[in-house]
Amino acid sequence: MSSLSAPSAAIAAAPAPAAPAQTAFGLQVVVGLFGVLLAVLCAGLNESVTKISLADIRGAMGIGADEGAWLLAVYSAASVSAMAFAPWLATTFSLRRFTMSAIGLFAVLGLLQPFAPNLHSLMLLRVLQGFASGALPPMLMSVALRFLPPGIKVYGLACYALTATFGPNLGTPLAGLWTEYVGWQWAFWQIILPSALAMFCVGWGLPQDPLRLERFKQFDWRGVLLGLPAISCIVLGLSLGDRWGWFDSPLICWLLGGGLLLLVLFMYNEWSEPLPFFQLRMLSRRNLSFALVTLAGVLIVLSGVGSIPSAYLAQIQGYRPAQTSPLMMLVAMPQLIALPLTAALCNIRAVDCRWVLGIGLAMLAASCVGSSLLTSEWIRGDFYPFYLLQVFGQPMAVLPLLMLSTNGMTPQEGPFASSWFNTVKGLAAVIAGGLLDALGTLRRHFHSNHLVDSLGNAPLVDGNAAGLARRIHDQALVLTSADLYLVMACIAVALICLIPFVPTRVYPPRAVA
Repeated sequence: MSSLSAPSAAIAAAPAPAAPAQTAFGLQVVVGLFGVLLAVLCAGLNESVTKISLADIRGAMGIGADEGAWLLAVYSAASVSAMAFAPWLATTFSLRRFTMSAIGLFAVLGLLQPFAPNLHSLMLLRVLQGFASGALPPMLMSVALRFLPPGIKVYGLACYALTATFGPNLGTPLAGLWTEYVGWQWAFWQIILPSALAMFCVGWGLPQDPLRLERFKQFDWRGVLLGLPAISCIVLGLSLGDRWGWFDSPLICWLLGGGLLLLVLFMYNEWSEPLPFFQLRMLSRRNLSFALVTLAGVLIVLSGVGSIPSAYLAQIQGYRPAQTSPLMMLVAMPQLIALPLTAALCNIRAVDCRWVLGIGLAMLAASCVGSSLLTSEWIRGDFYPFYLLQVFGQPMAVLPLLMLSTNGMTPQEGPFASSWFNTVKGLAAVIAGGLLDALGTLRRHFHSNHLVDSLGNAPLVDGNAAGLARRIHDQALVLTSADLYLVMACIAVALICLIPFVPTRVYPPRAVA
């Protein structure tokens, strides 16, 4: 027997599981899928809105800058860690029961956070909510792969893509709404009513599978002891690295070094486990490996095109989130039309989704190159022509990846695919933040020094040293923003170069003519 067939034999030797509930596709499944989608969107918005509103939250709750950074970092660490293990738990406790429990815990913890009496209690609530939040995204892919008929499965994958294109772009508008017009508490409370609706939809729409507690007899406890701290340390190191000077800080060195070592041990353990959290042998599929690498790159680009203009407009033009919101809405709202249209395009047999992917990445690259032409005079409206390219560029760069990787995948493989995709997605968001922070700091220092050296001993025209320093600072920020846009464009172009060599063509199941 080959090594590739060993896991199948091991799983076959396990106790026979109870059969999952069978539900014909219909209104109930659609409502259940909508409930999971709504919960996942809430989970993403909860993180992005609190991050954007952090200055207002810190001021209202008396939290320092360093403590605020830890508040964001521990939430991200808990969320990404939960993504890795949630599919296993959902299979064991049932998809419906686990999803409803996670949504309920997520909403209750959000309700309590503005009332936290001190920083430590708030930190604990954020960690617990991070675990509940991270448990939700894997459920969306699991529902789409399991319950949707082959002919419309691509539309279920479009729902998952919506969480990477539509959701993140809503963060700035909502943060502006709550902090400017309602109250900072709503950065936490915004999720409560949608979560209640999501719980109802999931409870009514998804079937109740039997418990499979016999899986605990083969529980991968070594995987938890290695994987949970590995992912948490890496996320904490990447999130806090720029603030603490990266490798100049012993803490960051220990977090990243220890996290990477534990990650290697975790992957070695998963290779030999009969019931692992991650099925490493799935990476032998070229399309899946390509999709995971490319998804990470695309998400880094999407993080960049969202954060770069927001930072520029805030620091150069003095914009608040509410004033930046129209730019984000320009990309977000059309996604409700662009994603179904992209799904319909990919569902045509004559269309090669690799071409769709290449065109989408090219549109993202063109948008970044155009935006890199910014000057200190640019305002919000100057970004509009280039960000219109992202309306279709974003869904065309995400949806084909999901189609390439999941085509031909069995429902039994769905939890493993969900673990891979969501963990990579979570880590990519953190890597994007660390990369943008590190490159931004380096290029800002470079441009500041270069501008100062260029001035040399030239006399001040107006004798205003403070005004000159301010102009140097602003120009360095402008040049740094342009550099970051070009880096994002280079990443998109590099991903395009992989398309002719790595992925193989797939056809939509039961595709239309």
